[in-house]
Amino acid sequence: MNALPTYDDDVLGKVQEWRGAGRKVALATVVTTWGSSPRPVGSQMAVGPDGAMIGSVSGGCIEGAVVKEALDAMKDGKPRLLDFGVTDEQAWDVGLACGGKVQVFVEPVD
Repeated sequence: MNALPTYDDDVLGKVQEWRGAGRKVALATVVTTWGSSPRPVGSQMAVGPDGAMIGSVSGGCIEGAVVKEALDAMKDGKPRLLDFGVTDEQAWDVGLACGGKVQVFVEPVD
């Protein structure tokens, strides 16, 4: 697997492969965007229990926060809806100060 995600990765294929190997997996999907957004609705990223990832939900600017939530989702088994935007203090911390909003749904895959 590449150290940096690429946008044409077979995310769902990797989810199937990881699950077939008995690994936990969480899937993150961009569900809403507004204004400037690095990735369109429907973009996906899979995260393994070791933090390995494939795909992209933001081109990097919020992916660290999404990976953390994905790891938590694998632990507690609960999905979550994440909001990132310019009105949010967290937006500056994760690099979304460009005027957009992104919602990412993160779910553990069984």
